[in-house]
Amino acid sequence: MTESTLPASLAMIRDEFLDLEEPERLQLLLEFSNKLPDVPERYAGHKELFEQVLECQSPVFIAIEVGDDDRVAMFATAPPEAPTTRGFASILAQGLTGLTVDEALAVPDDFPDSIGIRRAVSPLRLSGMTGMLARAKRQIRAKRHA
Repeated sequence: MTESTLPASLAMIRDEFLDLEEPERLQLLLEFSNKLPDVPERYAGHKELFEQVLECQSPVFIAIEVGDDDRVAMFATAPPEAPTTRGFASILAQGLTGLTVDEALAVPDDFPDSIGIRRAVSPLRLSGMTGMLARAKRQIRAKRHA
């Protein structure tokens, strides 16, 4: 991953993880799970506006908006009983929201691996995190051309 393609919002999050000893990184991920932003009221009762991230073991759903100003907003839902997945959804929602389309699409596909939690979570969970980013980028591409 090249430093130049990682937006400041995600670089700060990555550095926060890497500044910790490995066992403490999982705790930080759990803290992020408690900070998953609420979805806007306009999404209430509209599951059709979300895409399920099938790569995740847990039922995770994401929605992307691209504003007239070319800025991205990511919304996600994940159950509280899936804190690692919910934590990564929170990282992406916080890290991608506010970026331009080009900045968001430039986020390296291996970003989930860059936060140093490979040995703390199962390969299946890491795959789910990578799938979440890939689906977010696919939605961004689709909405940019809409």
